Amino acid sequence: MAKTTFFPSLAAIPANVVFLGLVSFLTDVSSEMTLTVLPLFLAGTLGFTTVTIGLIEGFAETTASLSKMGSGWLSDRLRQRKSLTLVGYGLSACSKPFLALATAAVPVLAIRLADRLGKGIRTSPRDALIADSATEATRGVSFGLHRSLDTAGAFLGLALVALIVYLSQGGALVLSRETYVALVLIAAAPGFLALVVLAAFVRDIPMSQRHGAAGCRSAARLDGRFKLFVAIAALFTLGNSSDAFLLLRAQSAGFSVLEVSLALLLFNFVYTALATPLGALADGWGKSNVLAGGWLLYAIVYVSFALLPDAGLLWLLYPLYGVYYAMTEGVGRALVADLVTSDVRGTAYGVYHAAIGITALPASLLAGLLWQGVGTWEGFGPSAPFLFGGGLALAAAALVTAFFGHSRKTLVPG
Repeated sequence: MAKTTFFPSLAAIPANVVFLGLVSFLTDVSSEMTLTVLPLFLAGTLGFTTVTIGLIEGFAETTASLSKMGSGWLSDRLRQRKSLTLVGYGLSACSKPFLALATAAVPVLAIRLADRLGKGIRTSPRDALIADSATEATRGVSFGLHRSLDTAGAFLGLALVALIVYLSQGGALVLSRETYVALVLIAAAPGFLALVVLAAFVRDIPMSQRHGAAGCRSAARLDGRFKLFVAIAALFTLGNSSDAFLLLRAQSAGFSVLEVSLALLLFNFVYTALATPLGALADGWGKSNVLAGGWLLYAIVYVSFALLPDAGLLWLLYPLYGVYYAMTEGVGRALVADLVTSDVRGTAYGVYHAAIGITALPASLLAGLLWQGVGTWEGFGPSAPFLFGGGLALAAAALVTAFFGHSRKTLVPG
C-alpha cells in the first residue's frame, strides 16, 4: 500500500501559484493598511453607527461576490484567467487612495464598492488559475501557500499600521484623521507594485478545447454535490458578519487602536504560519474534515467573543481566529475545485463566492441590528451577533461532516 503523505514538498507547488501569492502579498499590505482600521476611523472619528458600518461592509462584500460570479463565467467563456485578474487588481489599487478624501457615508460606500468590485473581478479567475496550475494532490497546499502569502502581506501591513499609529498618536483610543490619511497614502505603493508582478510573471494556463463553448452552459453543468456544499457554506456565512464587528467588540472591551492593531498582527501571524501546512494536511486527511474542524473552532471563538469575561482573553481569541482562517479559507476553495470539472471551474468559483457574498449583506446587517438595534429598538447588545454566528457555525460543521466527511475522495474528473 502506498504511503499517504500529508505534507508534500513545497517544491511541488507551481511557480504560477507562488507569483500569484506574491501579488496577493503586496495587495494585502496595501489593503490592511487602508481597510482594516477603517471601521475604527468611521466609528470613532466620523461618528458612523454600527448599522451604517454594517450596511457599507455588507453592500461592499455583496458587490464583490456578485461580480465574482460574472468574472468567473467570463473566464470560462474567454478561456483565459490572467487578463480579468489584472483588471480586478488594477481597479482596487486605483480606488483605495481616494479614502484619504472621504468624510461622509456616500463617498466611503462608493470607494468601498469600487475596491470590492475589483476584488470581485479578480477573485474567481485567480482562484481558477491557481486550481488549473496545481494538480489534484497539491491543490490544498497550493491554496494554503497562496493564503499564507496573502496573510503575510496582511501581517506586514498591520505591523506598519501599528508603527505609524504609535509614532503619530501613541495609545489613543480614537484613530485621528491625519493618521488615517497617512496610512492610505503610504499603502498606495505596494498596491501598484502588485500590478507589475502580475503583468510580468504570471502566465495563463491553456484551457482544454474538448468541452466546446462550455462557458455558455457552465452553470447548468454544476452538479448536486457542489450545489449542496455551496448551500452549507452560505448557511455558515449568514452568521459570519464582517470582521469589523470583531474590531468593534475589542474596542468596546477597552482595547486601544494600538492594541487592536497588535491583536490583528497576532491573528495574521498565526494564519500565515499555519495556512500552508493545514492545506497540505487537507490534501491527505480530507478537505471536508479540515473545513468542518475550522467551523467548529469558529463557533468556539465566537461564543467566547460573546461572553468575554475579561479583555485579556482577546490575546488568545485572536490567534485562535487565525487558526480557523488557516483551516478554512484555502481549504474551502480547494474543495470547490475538487467538486467540478476544469471547464466550469471559473463559473463554480463565481457561484461559490456569489452565494457567500449574497449572504454577507444580511449577515452584517443582522449583526448590526442584533448589537445596536434600530430606531426605538435597542437590540440585544454586543454579545448577540457572536452567539448567533457561533450557532450557525455549529450547524454548518455538522452538515459538511454528514454529507462530505465520510470520504477523502470528493473529486470529479478534470
